Amino acid sequence: MPSTGTELDTFPRLLFHHVQVRPDRAAMREKALGIWQSWTWRQMSDEIIDLANGLASMGFKRGDKLAIIGSNRPRLYWGMTAAQCLGGVPVPVYQDSVAEEMAYVLNHAEVRFALAEDQEQVDKVLEIQSECPMLEHIIYDDTRGLHDYDESHLHDFDSVQEAGRVFAKDNPDRVAEDIKASNGKDICIFLYTSGTTGKPKGVVLSNDNMLITARNSVEFDGLTADDEVLAYLPMAWVGDNIFSYAQAYVAGYCINCPESENTVATDLREIGPTFYFAPPSVFENLLTNVMIRMEDAGKFKQRLFNYFMKVARKVGVSILNGETVSTGDRMLYTLGEMLVYGPLKNTMGFNRIRLAYTAGEAIGPEIFDFFRSLGINIKQLYGQTEAAVFITTQPNGEVYADTVGKPSPQVEVKIADDGEVIYRSPGVFQSYYKNEQATRETKDEQGWVKTGDAGFFDEKGHLKIIDRLKDVGKLNTGEIFAPKYIENKLKFFPQIREAVTFGHEKEFVTAMINIDLDAVGNWAERNNISYASYQELAGHREVYNMILANIEQVNRDMSTDEHLSGSQIRRFLVLHKELDADDGELTRTRKVRRRIISEKFADIIEALYTGKHDVHAKTEVTFEDGRTGFIEADLSIMDVKTYDPVKKAS
Repeated sequence: MPSTGTELDTFPRLLFHHVQVRPDRAAMREKALGIWQSWTWRQMSDEIIDLANGLASMGFKRGDKLAIIGSNRPRLYWGMTAAQCLGGVPVPVYQDSVAEEMAYVLNHAEVRFALAEDQEQVDKVLEIQSECPMLEHIIYDDTRGLHDYDESHLHDFDSVQEAGRVFAKDNPDRVAEDIKASNGKDICIFLYTSGTTGKPKGVVLSNDNMLITARNSVEFDGLTADDEVLAYLPMAWVGDNIFSYAQAYVAGYCINCPESENTVATDLREIGPTFYFAPPSVFENLLTNVMIRMEDAGKFKQRLFNYFMKVARKVGVSILNGETVSTGDRMLYTLGEMLVYGPLKNTMGFNRIRLAYTAGEAIGPEIFDFFRSLGINIKQLYGQTEAAVFITTQPNGEVYADTVGKPSPQVEVKIADDGEVIYRSPGVFQSYYKNEQATRETKDEQGWVKTGDAGFFDEKGHLKIIDRLKDVGKLNTGEIFAPKYIENKLKFFPQIREAVTFGHEKEFVTAMINIDLDAVGNWAERNNISYASYQELAGHREVYNMILANIEQVNRDMSTDEHLSGSQIRRFLVLHKELDADDGELTRTRKVRRRIISEKFADIIEALYTGKHDVHAKTEVTFEDGRTGFIEADLSIMDVKTYDPVKKAS
C-alpha cells in the first residue's frame, strides 16, 4: 500500500506501522464455535482496507458517522478503524441499550451507517429506523437469522468487503489519500456518557486525545507487543477504547475477543492475559465465587486455604512491593504459591497477569488486598470519558487501597476552592457534541476540566475521592453525608450487590439494599432455606439478619472516621427487586440514578423516616421480552445499632 504519512498520529497509520514492523504477529483473536481464530497484523489490515473501500463504495465520506452496535467482535473493531481510514467517526453504542436509548444516540450523532453484530441488534435498529431519518445503511456481522430479511439497505459484512475489492480496482488510492488527509487533531471517536442526570452527552475525542494518552500510559506501565488482553467490556465505554483499542495500536499487543458474554470466565482462563482491566464489581464477584467454592470444599481444603491465606495476608503484599520479609515467611509464601495461590490464580485465569487495573468505583480494601496478596499487581486509577480515561494512576511501590494514585503522565490535577477535583491533560476532550453550554460549564478556556467529584490529596501526594460533589450533602445535624462512600463500604460485603443511601437534609441516614443472588442463594442452599424467587429470598428474616450484621460492621468502621462518623446508618430495608438499567434505575455502567430512584421509591423512602417497620411496595418493572408489569411485596424495615465516635490514636 502507498505511504500514508510518517507521523503515527492516527489509528490507520499505526495499523500500517505494525504491518511493517510485525506483519505476522497475532493482532486479534476471537473464539467462535469453541475454536480460537487468529488474525495477524497483515491479515487484519487487509480486512480493514477491504471494509473501508466497501464503505466508500456505499458513499461513506469524511465526517460521516458509523454506529458500532454489539459485543466485542473483531469485525466491529475493524469497523472503527475502517471508518477512521476514510476520515469518518465511529460511534459505539451500548449493546444492551433499549430502542429509545439507541435512537437518541443515532439521531444526536447524525449516524448514516450502522455496523451491527447480529440479528438481535439489527432488529433493534430496524425498530427505530423510522425515528432515525439520517440512517441509510445497516451492515451486519453474524448472518444467522437474517437470510430472509429483504430490506435493500441491509448488507452483510462479507458482501461489503467484496464490493470494496471491486471498488479498489477502479479507485486504488482512495483509502491511502484519505489516511494522508487525516492527522492527530482530527476527530477520532464519539463516546456517549452514561447519562446519570439526563440525556447522555456525546464526548468528542481527537486522535491526539486517544493516542497521546495511550502512549503515555503504555510507557508508564511498560506495556509491550508481548502483552495480551481480553476485550470483554462494552465497546461504547471509554475504558475498552483505551485498553482494547488505543493501547493495543500503540504497543502492538494482541486483543482477544471472548465467544460470548457467558463464556468470559472460561475464555479468560484459556487466554491467560498479561494485562487486565475490570471494574470493582468483577473482582468482588470473583472473590465471592472463591469463597462460595471454599464453603463447599472439604475440611482439609478449607484448612489449607485458610492457613495459607493467613500467610498471604501477612506478607503477600510486602513481597509484591519488593519489601524485605523473613526467610521463613518467604518460604511459607512460596509453598503457598505451589499449593494454593498458583492453582487459585489459574482457576481465575490470572496466572500470567503482571498488571491489572480497576476503576469506576472504590474497591474494598479487603478485596484489593486479597488479590495483591496473591501476587497479582492490581492497581487503581481514576479517570473519566472526558479525559480519555487517565487522570491519576498508582505507581508501582505506591499502591494503596484508599487512594487512586498520583497524576498520570502529562496530567495536571488540583483541588478547587469548593473541593472539586479538576484537571487538564493531552486527553482532555474537544467538546460535547452539539452542546456548547455543557462544554463551557465543564471545560474552561485554559483547558481545566471539572470532574464533578469531591476529593483531596493526602500527605503522600495521592488523590482520595470522597463522592460526587453534587451528591455530597449534609444531615440536619450538620454532619457531612457522602452517599457513594457509604454505599461502596456496603458493597464490600459479598452478600450486598447494590445499595442506595439517603440522608441529605434528613435527621439520619437510611439505606435500601439489593442482595447478591449468587452469594445469598448459595448460603440459603447450604442452610436448607428454600426460596422460589429473588423477592422471596430478599424478604427472608435470616437474610435480613445477615445484612444487619454487615451494616453494623460498616457503622463500626465509620465511627472511627472523624468526618463521617455522624453518617452511620440508622434504618434499612432489603428491596424486593434488583435495581436495573432497563427500569431506568441504573445507567448502562451500573451507576445509580439517584433522582429516578428517589421519585420511583418515594413511598419506601418516606417509610424509612416515619418510624414504620413495614411498607407495602408496588413497583413497575420491565421484563426481558420488553413487556412491563408490576411486582408487589410487603417489605420489612429494621433499625440498626450505631456507635459512638472513636478517635484514632495519633
